[in-house]
Amino acid sequence: MKKHNFSAGPCILPQEVLQKASDAILNFNNDDLSLIEISHRSKSFVAVMDKARSLALELLGLENKGYKALFLHGGASLEFLMVAYNLLHKKAAYLNTGTWSDKAIKEAKAFGEVIEVGSSKDKGYAYIPKGFTIPADADYFHCTSNNTVAGTQIKEFPKTDVPLICDMSSDIFSRQLDFEKFDLIYAGAQKNMGPAGTTLVVVKEEILGKVERHIPSMLSYQTHIEKDSMFNTPAVFPVYVSMLTMQWLKDLGGIQFIEEVNTKKAALLYDEIDRNPLFKGIVAKEDRSTMNATFNLTDDSLKKTFDKMWTAAGINGLNGHRSVGGYRASMYNALPLYSVQVLVDVMQTLEKSHL
Repeated sequence: MKKHNFSAGPCILPQEVLQKASDAILNFNNDDLSLIEISHRSKSFVAVMDKARSLALELLGLENKGYKALFLHGGASLEFLMVAYNLLHKKAAYLNTGTWSDKAIKEAKAFGEVIEVGSSKDKGYAYIPKGFTIPADADYFHCTSNNTVAGTQIKEFPKTDVPLICDMSSDIFSRQLDFEKFDLIYAGAQKNMGPAGTTLVVVKEEILGKVERHIPSMLSYQTHIEKDSMFNTPAVFPVYVSMLTMQWLKDLGGIQFIEEVNTKKAALLYDEIDRNPLFKGIVAKEDRSTMNATFNLTDDSLKKTFDKMWTAAGINGLNGHRSVGGYRASMYNALPLYSVQVLVDVMQTLEKSHL
């Protein structure tokens, strides 16, 4: 029986996606060849790449609106560098809400002035800064929509006339937003879309080509747009599985449908955290992430008992990030509501036996 997978990443994937991916490894398109054996220039894989890029734009509602979808290498960590390489001319504004935005700021400082317009580092990133001002002359404003380590999520994005750049690695395709407000979105596949090894970038073409520096071919968004994400050998298997996952989401009813499911999952768990005296949430309630719920025990002496209980219940990946501790329940798109109920049942059983 498959475990209830609350791992923060690589993420849980739909069972039907895993089955189709497994079949493709053995025999892709009934060609008696494996997906990972065929040429990435073959018609079969070019069709996969085209469909993956098309589905990304369709799900986000960005078809025929001046955007291009790319599947690149290097994860979000390389995008920290690529964003600044391609867009930072003089200065950029960054919102520091966690480990990953802090790393993005570090990379950007190599290319120009970085203005940190707000930070929640003073309280261990347990809240989202509010009321900050974005300089009108900034080349762009960068933020991270969801923070997997601390468990916070931006609920309302700022209104600004400068290009809006967002790292959506851990909540891509999980909730409805006005995606036209964003000029560039990037997301490592392994948090909510597919296996590790590829990164989705959705960029509005008109913001490119404005910096004077030479950009190495491999790090230029324009290079990858011109080559339809095929400038070099792409990550064939991760792109294929991401395509399958996006098709699965489309067939379910798209982002509108999955947001309703995700809201129910988060409400079920957070209600128990707030009700049960043996547990407490870590971050500000108004900034709680729908994807990554972080919480602690109110009595640390119960840790061994609780750990044994949730492990025995078939739950996987509940420990918090190594830098924070506690617990983290990652409720990505493919996690069923039933799995959250199993966790809640364990929490209630602990309460009944110790209070």
